[in-house]
Amino acid sequence: MNIKKKEANKYTEDEIINGCIKENPFFQEILYAKYNSKLLGLCCRYIKNEDEAEDVFQESFVKIFLNISKFRRESSLETWMRRIMTNTALKHLKKSINRYEHVDIEEAFDLNENFSISGEEKILQEDLLKIIDKLPLGYKTVFNLYAIEGYSHKEIAEQLEISENTSKSQLARARKYLQNALGALNEFELNKKGEGE
Repeated sequence: MNIKKKEANKYTEDEIINGCIKENPFFQEILYAKYNSKLLGLCCRYIKNEDEAEDVFQESFVKIFLNISKFRRESSLETWMRRIMTNTALKHLKKSINRYEHVDIEEAFDLNENFSISGEEKILQEDLLKIIDKLPLGYKTVFNLYAIEGYSHKEIAEQLEISENTSKSQLARARKYLQNALGALNEFELNKKGEGE
């Protein structure tokens, strides 16, 4: 059975959930077809190695199918699945992250907590994702969780077994790194334009 996303969109979230609870292979395939590309992308944001990201993705889908009867429908199905994917990716990352550098919170805020990009700095989303992907593992993990997934520092600290201050310092350092990288990219683009004139 090879269901296309367009066909999967014909079914309501409730129909898909109820079908998966009954372990109906058709609805399991519908669920997979509807969300697989978004959720694989999420795994790849945390895990650089493509094979490892796919392993985490597959492991997460097994968890989704095994636990869908526990989904309380207090949020969207996609939000619930993103949590499972993120948590599975984090458990995988914990094996890779040996230690986080501890930094006092005062030092973290010295690293420019105010992260902004001026309107003149027009960076393509693809460029930004490449820069985020080059962040050191600890910075990237905290940045993804906080800025993209919307986790609080308390939740990040619990997930990664670090202090809230360490989470805040990792985010501040990630922002500083991104600011510098975006500034360098913007300068490069301006120089390239200047040379072309």
